[in-house]
Amino acid sequence: MNTRHYAFWPKGVDYHMPIPATNLYYNAEVSAKRYPDKSFIIYYDYHVTFAQFLREAEAVAGFLTQSCGVKQGDRVIIDMQNSPQFVIAYYGILRAGAVVVPLNPMNRTAELRHYVEDSGARVAFVAQEVFAQMRPLLGAGLDHIIAVTYADYVGAKPTVRVPDFVSAPRAVKPEPGVSLWHTAIEAGLSAPPLRTGPDDLAVMPYTSGTTGLPKGCAHTNRNVMATVTGQRQWTRPSLETRILVILPFFHVTAMQGAMNVPLMNASTIVILPRWEARMAAHYIAHYRINAFSAVPTAIIDLLLLPDIDNYDFSSLRQVGGGGAAMPEAVAQKLQDKCGLGFLEGYGMTETMAPTHLNPPDAMKKQCLGIPMFDVDARIIDPLTLAELPQGEVGEIIVSGPQIMQGYWQRPEANASAFIERDGKRFLRTGDLGRMDEDGYYFMVDRLKRMINASGFKVWPAEVESILYGHPAVAEACIISAPDPHRGETVKALVVLKAGSAENVDDEAIIEWSRNQMASYKAPRIVEFVESLPKSATGKVAWRLLQDQENERSKKP
Repeated sequence: MNTRHYAFWPKGVDYHMPIPATNLYYNAEVSAKRYPDKSFIIYYDYHVTFAQFLREAEAVAGFLTQSCGVKQGDRVIIDMQNSPQFVIAYYGILRAGAVVVPLNPMNRTAELRHYVEDSGARVAFVAQEVFAQMRPLLGAGLDHIIAVTYADYVGAKPTVRVPDFVSAPRAVKPEPGVSLWHTAIEAGLSAPPLRTGPDDLAVMPYTSGTTGLPKGCAHTNRNVMATVTGQRQWTRPSLETRILVILPFFHVTAMQGAMNVPLMNASTIVILPRWEARMAAHYIAHYRINAFSAVPTAIIDLLLLPDIDNYDFSSLRQVGGGGAAMPEAVAQKLQDKCGLGFLEGYGMTETMAPTHLNPPDAMKKQCLGIPMFDVDARIIDPLTLAELPQGEVGEIIVSGPQIMQGYWQRPEANASAFIERDGKRFLRTGDLGRMDEDGYYFMVDRLKRMINASGFKVWPAEVESILYGHPAVAEACIISAPDPHRGETVKALVVLKAGSAENVDDEAIIEWSRNQMASYKAPRIVEFVESLPKSATGKVAWRLLQDQENERSKKP
């Protein structure tokens, strides 16, 4: 294990970090007992205290166990945008001894069907604006849906504009198998004693690889606590730290850094359900926000507000993120406006957020950072698996306490995802990087096939599998194309079925795709081709097509 990065380790922080031998829910109990009347969540000027949060999480657990038949180890879905209900449902599921399965609310019915079937979840918390997408699965995998109305937690006289989807009154009606959130809370039912321990499953977010459908990443309480405790020790937030939540809770970055860490630290979070630059600027100034994480495109939007200088950002102490490298020019604008560097990190759904972070006092630009507590990171040749010397480019592999137990019910995927080195179990990240002379890691390319559109990960194989459902599509290959705002965007190379060319055009394919999948996954560009190049084994040569696209984009 390389230790050269210890020279840049955060001051006053030990190299090793003991992980609490508790379940994740214990953090909620501790913070509520210590600071019952303190605001934990602020949502359109509605305040949820730690005491109310714990009380309602207990009520959710009681409803799950008594009315929905949820037992220890069962998987329960959350399908909604950032809201108080997301956080309460998350911890209510944990209190019931069940496993949280967080989903992107942009998913459509065809996508949701896979998550329901694969996870085996029988119960789901679903926001009413996406209820129509989940409703067809009731009785077809799901036994019970608990419908959520965001307006239940909006302040009486909010000082900001409330979006229509948030202010909308309750619209879903109770029916067999469908209950309403407020009913579950008001029932005040009790759950049996919590018996989950550090090595029981707690959270199962989904990810995908270069082939096949999305896979569940099985994380224990200990895995989750590793990065919760680690991030807290690394950044040392104070008790009064106020965090603006911009990134979605269903993604591990915000789930950990903007929900689980603040709860453990008894900090206050101010929630935005969707990114709005002006709203973010208002909240930073109004609530004296101290920290937030965002993708580079959000930072760009924020700093390009024409009246940005009218907002007071002097309370900010930390701005960070990951998922895409921060352009140097944008980082400089952030420095000029706030006097802050951009704290970048690196992690995966498989690692429950960061394995690497830049030290707050020794950050490097466009850098993944250094390995965190008890993380052994190395660079290997992706073909021979031989370890490579400092400076050479190869695949990043990581071993540490936050690494998932494995992909849910995917033994073949696990066999290819993990390797053994020096008695340790390493995850192959599929990312190509290098390590500099100080032990800092830098991203170079992706070995695996993934498109990063405004921080959202798009897996070409998943999009292709849906595109093949179009009646005119014979073959399809998804690649990335450069986009000045999103960084990358989704491009589809399509071979049409014979006789279809006169009946379908690129706009028709794009429109159809938007109705079949989350909008960020849907192709923005469609190019019709006569055929797709293939390897000797008959596989589409996507790498060749990607390289050709990259070359075209370089030409003036």
